Amino acid sequence: MTDDLAEAFRYCARLTATHGRTYHLASRLLPPDRRAGVHALYGFARTVDDIVDVTAVDDPETASRQVDTVRTRLHAALGGDPGPADEVGLVVRAAADTIGRYRIPLAYFDAFVRSMRMDIPGTAEFRDRYRDMAELQEYMYGSAAVIGLQLLPVFGVDDPDRAAPYAAALGTAFQLTNFVRDVGEDLARGRIYLPADGWSAFGVDDELLAECRRTGTPDRRVRRALAHFVALARTDYRRAEPGLALLPDRVRPGIRAAFVLYGRILDEVEDHGYRVFDRRVVVPRRRRVAVLLTQLASRR
Repeated sequence: MTDDLAEAFRYCARLTATHGRTYHLASRLLPPDRRAGVHALYGFARTVDDIVDVTAVDDPETASRQVDTVRTRLHAALGGDPGPADEVGLVVRAAADTIGRYRIPLAYFDAFVRSMRMDIPGTAEFRDRYRDMAELQEYMYGSAAVIGLQLLPVFGVDDPDRAAPYAAALGTAFQLTNFVRDVGEDLARGRIYLPADGWSAFGVDDELLAECRRTGTPDRRVRRALAHFVALARTDYRRAEPGLALLPDRVRPGIRAAFVLYGRILDEVEDHGYRVFDRRVVVPRRRRVAVLLTQLASRR
């Protein structure tokens, strides 16, 4: 491995440790080479996601160009030209090496970029509301399901085709968990991901959500709707769980740790009375460590 490539993987590891605490904690249970691949995939996703969440707020046109640039540079890196070793260059170096090493379909990364463009005002793909779960599933395929699909070859799964539906369901479960936890933060960005028909079934509209964000207190109708969305997320966790048995022994504890930890976020949301407008619900560190230790012990 060249010095540039080694630095690229170190940079992605730092991104994962800083921004993806649950993923980083779970990845510590993986073998070092596969851990580096996970960090590279996370680093690519985080880089694009940060452009959307930060730059697009004030300058969506620039954000659109930057997202397209990351995609273009990834394609170039796969052709042997990663460009300068800036932050994007480091990420695409590590991602391209991981894609080549594990033969990950490039279409997964293009689908991810398309979903991220759906978050950028002014693009042809832009959406800030979703009418129903079918519309949201289109977004979540690129933003979440493909993440699980990317990871299967990194994990060394024997039968990726058989494992694919479970991996996609787990990615969707994680994404729905994020949407429930981040309702307040997303409202601040002008977005409502959880679909309108799910809210309206409980008498919730945009105005009521805006009022809950202003007061920081969830209305009774909002709590009932959030309980519905939590139940939908848990359905995806149940769909995904049989796929854990298809993972190699050396990988399973790390992914089960992520499975358990993300599910615990839903527990915390419920335990805090669905207070998702004035705080970001997290799993306490002591519980995260306890889960990690439990899964580590299961390897013995």
